[in-house]
Amino acid sequence: MPECDNCDSFVTERYVRVFAPAHLDTVRVCPRCEDLVRDGNETRTARSTR
Repeated sequence: MPECDNCDSFVTERYVRVFAPAHLDTVRVCPRCEDLVRDGNETRTARSTR
C-alpha cells in the first residue's frame, strides 16, 4: 500500500498516479499533511494551518 513520505498516512494508488512525480512510487505530501503543501514540482512549508 502506498504511503505519504511526510506523514506515513495511507494514500490510494490513484492518488499516487496523479500527484507523485513520474520517478516516484509514493507522494511527498498528502491532504492530511498540515505542515507541507505541493507547490508546482516542489513542496514547501504551509503558510497557514488547514
